[in-house]
Amino acid sequence: MEQTLSDKLALLPAKPGVYLMKGQSGEILYVGKAKVLKNRVRSYFTGSHDRKTQALVSNIRDFEYIVTDTVAEALLLECNLIKQHTPPYNIMLRDDKTYPYIKITNEMHPRLQIVRRVKRDGAKYFGPYPSAFAAQATKRLLDRLYPLRKCKTLKKQVCLYYHINQCLAPCEYVVDAPVYQMMVKEITDFLHGGHQDVVKDLQQKMEQAAGELNFERAGELRDLIRHIEQVMEEQKITTPDQVDRDVFGFAEDKGLLSVQVFFVRGGKLIERSVSIMPHFGDAVEDFMSFVEQFYHERADIPREVLLPEGTTSEALVELLDAKVLEPKRGQKRDLVNLATKNARQGLDEKLQLMERNMDRTLGAVIELGEVLAIGAPRRIESFDNSNIQGADAVAAMVVFIDGKPAKSEYRKFKIKTVDGPDDYASMREVIRRRYSRLLREGRPLPDLIVIDGGRGQLNAALDVLENELGLEIPVCGLAKDNRHKTSQLLFMDEEQPVHIDRHSQAFYLLERVQEEVHRFAITFHRQTRKKTGFSSVLDEIPGIGPQRRKALMKHFGSLDAIAAADVDAFRGIGIGDKLAHEILNRVQSHLQAAKTAQEKR
Repeated sequence: MEQTLSDKLALLPAKPGVYLMKGQSGEILYVGKAKVLKNRVRSYFTGSHDRKTQALVSNIRDFEYIVTDTVAEALLLECNLIKQHTPPYNIMLRDDKTYPYIKITNEMHPRLQIVRRVKRDGAKYFGPYPSAFAAQATKRLLDRLYPLRKCKTLKKQVCLYYHINQCLAPCEYVVDAPVYQMMVKEITDFLHGGHQDVVKDLQQKMEQAAGELNFERAGELRDLIRHIEQVMEEQKITTPDQVDRDVFGFAEDKGLLSVQVFFVRGGKLIERSVSIMPHFGDAVEDFMSFVEQFYHERADIPREVLLPEGTTSEALVELLDAKVLEPKRGQKRDLVNLATKNARQGLDEKLQLMERNMDRTLGAVIELGEVLAIGAPRRIESFDNSNIQGADAVAAMVVFIDGKPAKSEYRKFKIKTVDGPDDYASMREVIRRRYSRLLREGRPLPDLIVIDGGRGQLNAALDVLENELGLEIPVCGLAKDNRHKTSQLLFMDEEQPVHIDRHSQAFYLLERVQEEVHRFAITFHRQTRKKTGFSSVLDEIPGIGPQRRKALMKHFGSLDAIAAADVDAFRGIGIGDKLAHEILNRVQSHLQAAKTAQEKR
């Protein structure tokens, strides 16, 4: 251990707080909380650790800590710092999926709304619902039963909702507060399982209407009763006490943590979600970190949170306005066991899919290495050029890691030093720019470079790498036949193409790489051509400056769209009729000239 670290460890206080582990460049690797900072932080540097924790410890070069008054304060600070820095070794709650709620607003004239965030605003919230469809169906049903206000702002006169008995029209008539209070109470009872009382009342009214030979009204009430039963009986009763609770279970295997959450509302299991993520620490600690982040800044806290045995969090108990329980028997324990079982099942399925995918991807990488007589090319970088008669020349690079595209590492290049349609010179420029930069920055080089092209492009890339940059990186070229299909695998300066089974996983991998880099290059070229063609003709028109050109591009999107527009379409972006006529004439002439030139070719 470095002396600096050893000295800092000796100064750690015996107080609660948060610690930040840092890497070689000062980047934050991990954020954690501790009841006693001195004991927790020192534990990383003493004793033995499993492989996952050792991966973190081996990269720690420094640490910081922040003292707090309580463990609950440390929990809040930890959650905020994880969200701010997204450390690579922390469990992070990336799934921001939010479920819909029905809200009765806290206004003089309340309304029903579908929302996805619960706020402390005095309103009443019901849910969450398993889908927006279920929430909308329930709201439509409530709108038919209870005439609350529908308009966001009060109109000057009554609207259709008043005439169909779905609003009391507070815009025109005085509605006393007790009337709203009664409706809000009835809606609350209805959503908490009291819909059967509403059904009985409607059945009496239906029978009364039928007795009075008002069959149309009786039919409407019958349909409404059926709709209520359909909407309210879709969810399965799980507990008789009608308590809102969240139930957690987890499973861990092969560096992955699976967490299952059951949402029980009003005694009904209305939704469940599973999150599977890599983890690097103790499974129980990482599970509790997930749960703590799950409730960070949430307002919709249930009355109970059920956790597996041995996962108590003092900070969570102190922070949440809810009972945090570890049930040891009975129906609550059965719910936790069921959540745990589902977490295990989800993890097993994930691992099986990963194994199958590994066979197709990493297996293909190993096979390709054997075909080319090199090590398995875990990182492949592929290049392709794109231009039309040398105009708007661009190139693109895609990256495959372990046989899968790593889209965050894709790169685009505008050709700067080449005039005219010279693919070989363009390839030289791009290879030179890419790998001279990697050398300057000391970044890792690929295991294999794939050139979308024949012998000429391959030789151009090899010349730059070997003679200019002094690099020895395996390079292969993919030549196509006259049907634009991959036909030959060329490798380094070997005269004969490499034999490869066209039905092998290695060949399929090369095809995917070639198709992806071609797609990426063509897409970039089209974007570039669209922008330059758009700009060039507009720049020639007096009265069109950068701001108006930008507004035209945003509004129309293409020259074809401008040419097809009428004068009225320009008024919305502040362009008068005279200038609009000038733009139309210029653009239409430009497009006609381009079409004529194309036909002559």
